[in-house]
Amino acid sequence: MPQADIGLIGLAVMGQNLVLNMDDHGFTVAIFNRTVSKVDDFITGPAAGTNIIGTHSIEEFVGALKRPRRVMLLVKAGAPVDAFIEKLIPHLESGDIIIDGGNSNYNDTIRRFKYVESKGLLYIGTGVSGGEEGARHGPSIMPGGSPAAWEHVKPIFQAVSAKSDGEPCCDWVGENGAGHYVKMVHNGIEYGDMQLICEAYSLMNAVGMTPAEMSETFAEWNKGELDSYLIEITRDILAKTDPETGKAMVDVILDTAGQKGTGKWTGISALDMGIPLTLIGEAVFARCLSALKDERVAASEKLRGPKRTFKGDRAKFVEDIRQALYASKIISYAQGFMLLRAAADEYGWNLNYGGIALMWRGGCIIRSQFLGKIKDAYSKKTLPTNLLLVPYFRSAVRKANSAWRRVVIRAVRLGVPVPAFSSALAFYDAYRSERLPANLLQAQRDYFGAHTYERTDKPRGEFFHTNWTGTGGDTTASTYTA
Repeated sequence: MPQADIGLIGLAVMGQNLVLNMDDHGFTVAIFNRTVSKVDDFITGPAAGTNIIGTHSIEEFVGALKRPRRVMLLVKAGAPVDAFIEKLIPHLESGDIIIDGGNSNYNDTIRRFKYVESKGLLYIGTGVSGGEEGARHGPSIMPGGSPAAWEHVKPIFQAVSAKSDGEPCCDWVGENGAGHYVKMVHNGIEYGDMQLICEAYSLMNAVGMTPAEMSETFAEWNKGELDSYLIEITRDILAKTDPETGKAMVDVILDTAGQKGTGKWTGISALDMGIPLTLIGEAVFARCLSALKDERVAASEKLRGPKRTFKGDRAKFVEDIRQALYASKIISYAQGFMLLRAAADEYGWNLNYGGIALMWRGGCIIRSQFLGKIKDAYSKKTLPTNLLLVPYFRSAVRKANSAWRRVVIRAVRLGVPVPAFSSALAFYDAYRSERLPANLLQAQRDYFGAHTYERTDKPRGEFFHTNWTGTGGDTTASTYTA
């Protein structure tokens, strides 16, 4: 007799913790894993004494599920997801639901959505953020796909998700790949937030602060407008001592960063849509540059720059860093929501931007007090064109402007790389510029490629070409995308 409310395939860290979370909330879960011994190890270990049902084959697994069957995959993104979909389809029937809860590329989700629906089934691609702790005690969940599936998973997803002011950090995002797209942008913003914090750390290091002093500073920052999970864990990391050496733990960790690709995907999507996601792009490239460890060590012996000798009021400079961090963070989120709006137009998604900010307020890695301000901004009848134009954010950036510029200038003078701080400031200055030097750029394009240009004294949409050398012709290339 089928008795499980939902089934989950994939018993790695996220899968195990999410299953236990569901069990805590009164849902009966059937589990399966490709390496079947993991099922037994889990049932006799962490899941001992629960109502979780262990199964040893796809047939047994599907047979344990109530109709409509809800099957959630938490397996490695890519080919493993496709392989399990193919294994499941012969055992499912019309109206059953396949849910991909991994870090899948949204383009794969769009493809799978169409394929699974063509088989008479329903499909959900959902972002799940918060890591091991979030999965166990309440993640941020971002589902999208077949609208008809939402009512069947909503009670489970909203029950196990994190809560912010009593509201679940989970709501329907949109059709086909919308859920995984929103999760991708979340991860891109996460890259930006982490890089900004690392640049603040690097500047503090350059002015002679110890990790313990930095920890105290981050603890203080976490009491104000920068209150967030990433600031909180940075405080804890900087306070940790290595038991082997007695040194600060952060000082014995090699300075080469890893990445799983979601930041890169965000940058690629931004390039495809023509959205200037400059800060997140720099955050991705900073990780790539960090990986060139051997080259950097060799270069450090031959390439010279300014001495990192700080002179001045350290406490005042640290306060400047705090303000620069907040202003740059605003730019990062403004760019992220620009990309979400462009994707909504491109794919026909009716995204609830305030709802997305709410989903990110709890459970996920970028959770912060700050997101409440974004939710408020998108709760108005008229959606803002850009977060920078919202009075709260406009005022915050104006207040931090001088400090932000002082930090970037001082970083240049010290020779401390701050690509995220400086690119955020460059974006702000470009966005607020009535006129940019793209007129010269367009003239160059017309000169060498007859790509045409528009004129300031003519209506938009009329294109012109100049015979710059006197020897060229009147034939033009295709006009540019305005």
